[in-house]
This record gives sequence, C-alpha cells and structure tokens, in this order.
Amino acid sequence: MSTPEVIKAAEVLHEAARTNSPCPPVRSLLATGDIRSAYEVQRTNIERGVAAGRRIVGRKTGLTSPAVQAQLGVDQPDFGTLFADMTIPDGGRVQAGRLLQPKVEAEVALVLGAGLPHRDCTVVDVLRATDFALPALEIVDSRIADWDITIVDTVADNASSGLFVLGTAPVPLSGLDLRGVRMTMTRGGDPVSEGTGADCLGGPLNAATWLASTLAAMGDPLRAGDVVLTGALGPMAAAAPGDRFEARISRLGGVSVEFASETEDECAKATEGDRP
Repeated sequence: MSTPEVIKAAEVLHEAARTNSPCPPVRSLLATGDIRSAYEVQRTNIERGVAAGRRIVGRKTGLTSPAVQAQLGVDQPDFGTLFADMTIPDGGRVQAGRLLQPKVEAEVALVLGAGLPHRDCTVVDVLRATDFALPALEIVDSRIADWDITIVDTVADNASSGLFVLGTAPVPLSGLDLRGVRMTMTRGGDPVSEGTGADCLGGPLNAATWLASTLAAMGDPLRAGDVVLTGALGPMAAAAPGDRFEARISRLGGVSVEFASETEDECAKATEGDRP
C-alpha cells in the first residue's frame, strides 16, 4: 500500500497534468533522494492512466548522458512509460499548448519482437529480441515549474515524458553498430544538437539492456511489441510554437516534427466553428 506521501505527490503531478498548469517540485513531499518512493509515485499515476483507458506501448530510458547524470547527482539512468496517446506521426504537428515546457531530443528507438523477462539481461538478449530500429524524437516535458527538478522529481513525473515521434523506415540490427551512428538535429534548419550512439550510456543497446534488467527485477518486464526509446544521443533543445525539428541519424534515416503556432491553432478552431 502506498504511503500518504506517495499518494500526495502523485495527486500533485496528476492535477498539474490535468489542468496543464506547472506545479512545485514534489521532492519536498518525499524523503531526500528517495528514488524508490519516486517510482511508486510514477507507478500510481501510470495505473491511474491505464484505469482511464490509456494503452501502454513501451518504455523510455532517461538520464543516459553522463553530463546530465552529473547535473542531477546520480550515477544511473531512469525510466518512464510510453502510452499510445503520446505518439505523433513522423512529420506531424504538436498542438500549441498541449505541453507545458517542451524540449526535443533525438534517440534510437528499438521495437521488440520478443519479451525480455530476465533480470540478468544481456546485449545478446536485446539483439535477439529486437525486430528493428527506428530514428526517433522524444519531446520531453515536465509538470514541475521551470524544470526545477532533481532525480526524485523526474522519476516521479514519469521520467519527464511528453510525446514521441518515430521514423517510418524500419532498419534491422544485423550488421548495424548503434554505437557508431551519428546524429544531427536541426531547429528551423539550424543545427541545435549533435552526438553519437556512444553518447547514450556507451551505446543504445547498453541502455536497453539496463532497462530490460531493471524492469524484469521489478516484475514488469519488457514485452513483445514494446517500443523502447533508448535515450538521447545529444543535448535537448527547447521548443516554441512555430518550431520545426528534424533529426538525421546515420544508417537509420530521418524523423521530424512541427510545433503549431498559436495563430495556426486559433485559425483552425475558428474554421471548425464556422462549419455547419
């Protein structure tokens, strides 16, 4: 049974998401550095989402960059849950105001053809279980005002998940060294992030192996069909209405997304209002 502190933190984050209004950090509601309770907060709101009809389609790994780990004072990644309603089509548009304070990062996504139930999962297990890889954009967001987060805050907040975009040309892993892929992400045609596969926990397969082992140990393993966002290949970039992001990852191809301007959304609503 969840503690009153966990229940309170989960309610604060849920209300922030429901009202689309940022909330104060929730770390003050939990013991300092209590990551276990933070995951309980996350699980509480995931279960609330499932009960409301949301469908889980995969998981994401966060904090895979040594620089970000150092910033938050941790030595391990974290994870969050992906729902079907978090997907945006490749080249699609994010409605203005849908997210609170979005940032974009480019990643390698793996799509599993088999489950990964072992607590001591290996890279070979991940290779065998993966059907194909895709280029991906993760649009991270935080319900915490001004991104004032510690590891406890981001874990509790579903690893600062927002939306995600997948490319549409599957690439099998046979003969593909994900550590060596190179990524460039642009905003409005201007480069804003660069990196390599090795910048993601030494390689995207390492991140997926950590995630698979961690989830199996918690009794909630990765399953066939799951999408796995393995972690950022370079720095994230803030997004504003009207921005267009495109990432290209060598050997995997490209993926893009646009953020609608507030004017575009107002015009769309006005047009819908004029329909008979």
